[in-house]
Amino acid sequence: MELKSLIRDIPDFPQPGIVFRDITTLLSNPEGLRYTVDQLAHQCREANLLPDYVVGMESRGFIFATPLAYQLDAGFVPVRKPGKLPSSVYSVAYELEYGMDRLEIHQDAIAPGAKVLIVDDLLATGGTAKAAAELLLKVGAEVIGCAFVIELLALAGRKKLPQIPIINLIEY
Repeated sequence: MELKSLIRDIPDFPQPGIVFRDITTLLSNPEGLRYTVDQLAHQCREANLLPDYVVGMESRGFIFATPLAYQLDAGFVPVRKPGKLPSSVYSVAYELEYGMDRLEIHQDAIAPGAKVLIVDDLLATGGTAKAAAELLLKVGAEVIGCAFVIELLALAGRKKLPQIPIINLIEY
């Protein structure tokens, strides 16, 4: 299946000069969504990225991380924007390709030493994934890899995650 054909490009969003890769068109296609999750699971198994937990970042990461956790027989842990988690959290600020943001995780979300796979829809500059990895280090987890639907190669996000295996389904 050609996944790129299911992704819509939105020029100048959220600001001029950025081409937003809109996955809502992929998500609304049952075969495309199933294929995406199945392929992420297949590539994780092939790369021996078999986690205890799958972490998804708010919000589009949740969409792929939860069914992937199910397929990999792992737990799912959300990493959220500030103020969304009700218990004690670790927090880290990070840089986006067009600004700054912050992520949080419950301090007791993952047992120390647990193997964790980070999942998101898109790897761009790597700021979000790096922030998630920093949070996971704070809870004592072992980041075994990252899985993305899309990777924007020109933004070199992999450079922020040099020791972490990365898989993707689509490259731009």
